[in-house]
Amino acid sequence: MNYVWDFGILAKYSHLFWLGLGWTIAYTIGTIILGMLIGLIVGMLRLRRIPVIDWLLIAYIETFRCTPLLVQIIWFYYAFPVVIGVNIPAHVAAVSVLSLYGGAFYAEIVRGSIESVPVGQWDAAKALGFRGWRLMRLVILPQALKPMMAPYVNQSVTQLKNTSLVSIIAVPDLVYNATLINADTYRPLEVYTIVALIYFAILFPSTLVARRLERGLTYDKV
Repeated sequence: MNYVWDFGILAKYSHLFWLGLGWTIAYTIGTIILGMLIGLIVGMLRLRRIPVIDWLLIAYIETFRCTPLLVQIIWFYYAFPVVIGVNIPAHVAAVSVLSLYGGAFYAEIVRGSIESVPVGQWDAAKALGFRGWRLMRLVILPQALKPMMAPYVNQSVTQLKNTSLVSIIAVPDLVYNATLINADTYRPLEVYTIVALIYFAILFPSTLVARRLERGLTYDKV
Protein backbone atom coordinates (compact mmCIF):
# COMPACT_ATOMS: atom_id res chain seq x y z
CA MET A 1 0.00 0.00 0.00
CA ASN A 2 1.68 3.20 -1.22
CA TYR A 3 0.13 5.82 1.02
CA VAL A 4 1.86 9.21 1.02
CA TRP A 5 1.62 10.95 4.39
CA ASP A 6 1.07 14.69 4.20
CA PHE A 7 0.68 16.58 7.47
CA GLY A 8 1.35 19.93 5.83
CA ILE A 9 -2.15 20.05 4.40
CA LEU A 10 -3.51 20.28 7.94
CA ALA A 11 -1.61 23.46 8.82
CA LYS A 12 -4.48 25.75 7.85
CA TYR A 13 -6.80 23.79 10.19
CA SER A 14 -4.65 24.30 13.28
CA HIS A 15 -7.19 26.72 14.74
CA LEU A 16 -9.81 23.94 14.74
CA PHE A 17 -7.45 21.63 16.60
CA TRP A 18 -6.78 24.35 19.19
CA LEU A 19 -10.47 25.20 19.50
CA GLY A 20 -11.38 21.54 19.97
CA LEU A 21 -8.61 21.11 22.53
CA GLY A 22 -9.85 24.15 24.45
CA TRP A 23 -13.38 22.76 24.62
CA THR A 24 -12.07 19.32 25.60
CA ILE A 25 -10.06 20.76 28.50
CA ALA A 26 -12.99 22.96 29.56
CA TYR A 27 -15.40 20.01 29.59
CA THR A 28 -12.84 17.89 31.43
CA ILE A 29 -12.18 20.43 34.19
CA GLY A 30 -15.86 21.31 34.58
CA THR A 31 -17.09 17.73 34.76
CA ILE A 32 -14.28 16.69 37.10
CA ILE A 33 -15.24 19.46 39.54
CA LEU A 34 -18.95 18.64 39.31
CA GLY A 35 -18.25 14.91 39.44
CA MET A 36 -16.11 15.29 42.56
CA LEU A 37 -18.83 17.34 44.23
CA ILE A 38 -21.46 14.72 43.36
CA GLY A 39 -19.13 11.94 44.46
CA LEU A 40 -18.38 13.60 47.79
CA ILE A 41 -22.07 14.11 48.58
CA VAL A 42 -23.11 10.63 47.46
CA GLY A 43 -20.14 8.95 49.14
CA MET A 44 -20.79 10.69 52.45
CA LEU A 45 -24.50 9.90 52.31
CA ARG A 46 -23.75 6.24 51.68
CA LEU A 47 -21.80 6.11 54.92
CA ARG A 48 -24.95 6.93 56.86
CA ARG A 49 -26.61 3.67 55.76
CA ILE A 50 -30.16 5.05 55.63
CA PRO A 51 -31.99 2.14 53.91
CA VAL A 52 -34.18 3.94 51.34
CA ILE A 53 -31.62 6.65 50.53
CA ASP A 54 -28.80 4.10 50.36
CA TRP A 55 -30.81 1.96 47.92
CA LEU A 56 -31.41 4.98 45.66
CA LEU A 57 -27.76 5.95 45.77
CA ILE A 58 -26.65 2.41 44.92
CA ALA A 59 -29.13 2.40 42.03
CA TYR A 60 -27.60 5.64 40.72
CA ILE A 61 -24.03 4.39 41.10
CA GLU A 62 -24.61 1.02 39.48
CA THR A 63 -26.71 2.49 36.65
CA PHE A 64 -23.88 4.76 35.57
CA ARG A 65 -21.09 2.27 36.26
CA CYS A 66 -22.76 -0.67 34.52
CA THR A 67 -23.92 0.94 31.28
CA PRO A 68 -21.67 2.27 28.50
CA LEU A 69 -21.03 5.99 28.65
CA LEU A 70 -21.73 6.34 24.92
CA VAL A 71 -25.20 4.85 25.42
CA GLN A 72 -25.81 7.21 28.35
CA ILE A 73 -24.91 10.26 26.26
CA ILE A 74 -27.14 9.20 23.37
CA TRP A 75 -30.04 8.33 25.68
CA PHE A 76 -29.80 11.54 27.69
CA TYR A 77 -29.63 13.71 24.57
CA TYR A 78 -32.24 11.97 22.41
CA ALA A 79 -34.52 9.93 24.71
CA PHE A 80 -34.64 11.91 27.95
CA PRO A 81 -36.10 15.05 26.27
CA VAL A 82 -38.95 12.84 24.99
CA VAL A 83 -39.60 11.62 28.55
CA ILE A 84 -39.63 15.09 30.14
CA GLY A 85 -40.94 17.00 27.13
CA VAL A 86 -38.08 19.53 27.13
CA ASN A 87 -35.25 19.78 24.61
CA ILE A 88 -31.77 19.55 26.13
CA PRO A 89 -28.88 21.45 24.47
CA ALA A 90 -25.93 19.27 23.48
CA HIS A 91 -23.50 20.97 25.86
CA VAL A 92 -25.92 20.54 28.79
CA ALA A 93 -26.37 16.86 27.98
CA ALA A 94 -22.61 16.37 27.69
CA VAL A 95 -21.79 18.09 30.99
CA SER A 96 -24.66 16.38 32.84
CA VAL A 97 -23.82 12.85 31.73
CA LEU A 98 -20.05 13.19 32.15
CA SER A 99 -20.51 14.69 35.64
CA LEU A 100 -22.98 12.03 36.77
CA TYR A 101 -20.85 9.27 35.28
CA GLY A 102 -17.70 10.53 36.98
CA GLY A 103 -19.63 11.18 40.19
CA ALA A 104 -20.63 7.51 40.41
CA PHE A 105 -16.97 6.48 40.44
CA TYR A 106 -15.82 9.32 42.68
CA ALA A 107 -18.54 8.36 45.18
CA GLU A 108 -17.13 4.87 45.56
CA ILE A 109 -13.62 6.27 45.88
CA VAL A 110 -14.79 8.56 48.70
CA ARG A 111 -16.73 5.83 50.47
CA GLY A 112 -13.95 3.25 50.17
CA SER A 113 -11.22 5.66 51.30
CA ILE A 114 -13.16 6.78 54.35
CA GLU A 115 -14.03 3.22 55.30
CA SER A 116 -10.34 2.30 55.00
CA VAL A 117 -9.53 4.49 58.01
CA PRO A 118 -9.02 2.08 60.94
CA VAL A 119 -11.90 1.77 63.39
CA GLY A 120 -9.51 2.64 66.20
CA GLN A 121 -9.12 6.14 64.78
CA TRP A 122 -12.90 6.66 64.89
CA ASP A 123 -13.10 5.36 68.46
CA ALA A 124 -10.15 7.46 69.61
CA ALA A 125 -11.63 10.62 68.09
CA LYS A 126 -15.01 9.96 69.70
CA ALA A 127 -13.30 9.39 73.05
CA LEU A 128 -11.76 12.86 72.68
CA GLY A 129 -15.20 14.37 72.16
CA PHE A 130 -15.27 14.68 68.36
CA ARG A 131 -18.70 14.12 66.83
CA GLY A 132 -20.48 14.44 63.49
CA TRP A 133 -18.99 16.69 60.83
CA ARG A 134 -16.21 17.85 63.18
CA LEU A 135 -15.07 14.25 63.58
CA MET A 136 -15.14 13.74 59.82
CA ARG A 137 -13.44 17.02 58.90
CA LEU A 138 -10.67 17.07 61.50
CA VAL A 139 -9.84 13.40 61.97
CA ILE A 140 -11.20 11.04 59.31
CA LEU A 141 -10.99 13.00 56.04
CA PRO A 142 -7.32 14.00 56.47
CA GLN A 143 -6.45 10.31 56.85
CA ALA A 144 -8.70 9.30 53.94
CA LEU A 145 -7.20 11.83 51.52
CA LYS A 146 -3.99 9.90 51.00
CA PRO A 147 -5.54 6.63 49.75
CA MET A 148 -8.07 8.75 47.85
CA MET A 149 -5.58 10.70 45.74
CA ALA A 150 -4.28 8.05 43.34
CA PRO A 151 -7.69 6.68 42.27
CA TYR A 152 -8.97 10.27 42.01
CA VAL A 153 -6.19 11.13 39.56
CA ASN A 154 -6.74 7.90 37.61
CA GLN A 155 -10.47 8.61 37.31
CA SER A 156 -9.75 12.17 36.23
CA VAL A 157 -7.43 10.88 33.50
CA THR A 158 -10.24 8.60 32.35
CA GLN A 159 -12.60 11.58 32.43
CA LEU A 160 -10.45 13.40 29.89
CA LYS A 161 -10.54 10.41 27.55
CA ASN A 162 -14.30 10.10 28.03
CA THR A 163 -14.86 13.62 26.70
CA SER A 164 -14.10 12.29 23.21
CA LEU A 165 -17.48 10.51 23.26
CA VAL A 166 -19.49 13.75 23.37
CA SER A 167 -18.56 14.29 19.73
CA ILE A 168 -21.41 11.89 18.92
CA ILE A 169 -23.90 14.67 19.77
CA ALA A 170 -21.95 17.35 17.87
CA VAL A 171 -20.27 18.97 20.86
CA PRO A 172 -17.26 20.81 19.33
CA ASP A 173 -14.55 18.97 21.24
CA LEU A 174 -11.24 17.80 19.76
CA VAL A 175 -12.65 14.65 18.16
CA TYR A 176 -15.66 16.41 16.64
CA ASN A 177 -13.48 19.12 15.12
CA ALA A 178 -11.21 16.38 13.81
CA THR A 179 -14.16 14.87 11.97
CA LEU A 180 -14.86 18.26 10.37
CA ILE A 181 -11.24 18.54 9.27
CA ASN A 182 -11.29 15.00 7.91
CA ALA A 183 -14.50 15.69 5.98
CA ASP A 184 -12.78 18.65 4.30
CA THR A 185 -9.37 17.08 3.65
CA TYR A 186 -10.06 13.33 3.32
CA ARG A 187 -6.85 12.69 5.29
CA PRO A 188 -8.09 10.56 8.23
CA LEU A 189 -4.69 9.01 8.99
CA GLU A 190 -3.00 12.35 9.49
CA VAL A 191 -5.97 13.94 11.27
CA TYR A 192 -6.45 11.19 13.85
CA THR A 193 -2.72 10.70 14.31
CA ILE A 194 -2.52 14.34 15.42
CA VAL A 195 -5.54 13.85 17.69
CA ALA A 196 -3.93 10.78 19.25
CA LEU A 197 -0.66 12.66 19.82
CA ILE A 198 -2.50 15.56 21.46
CA TYR A 199 -4.31 13.22 23.84
CA PHE A 200 -1.06 11.40 24.60
CA ALA A 201 0.79 14.66 25.30
CA ILE A 202 -1.86 15.60 27.88
CA LEU A 203 -2.57 12.20 29.40
CA PHE A 204 0.92 10.73 29.71
CA PRO A 205 2.13 13.28 32.30
CA SER A 206 -1.13 12.73 34.19
CA THR A 207 -0.53 8.98 34.34
CA LEU A 208 2.98 9.63 35.66
CA VAL A 209 1.49 11.76 38.44
CA ALA A 210 -0.97 8.97 39.30
CA ARG A 211 1.84 6.41 39.32
CA ARG A 212 3.94 8.58 41.62
CA LEU A 213 1.02 9.01 44.01
CA GLU A 214 0.45 5.26 44.09
CA ARG A 215 4.14 4.62 44.70
CA GLY A 216 4.22 7.20 47.48
CA LEU A 217 1.19 5.63 49.12
CA THR A 218 2.80 2.20 48.96
CA TYR A 219 6.01 3.49 50.57
CA ASP A 220 4.04 5.23 53.32
CA LYS A 221 2.30 1.95 54.15
CA VAL A 222 5.64 0.20 54.41
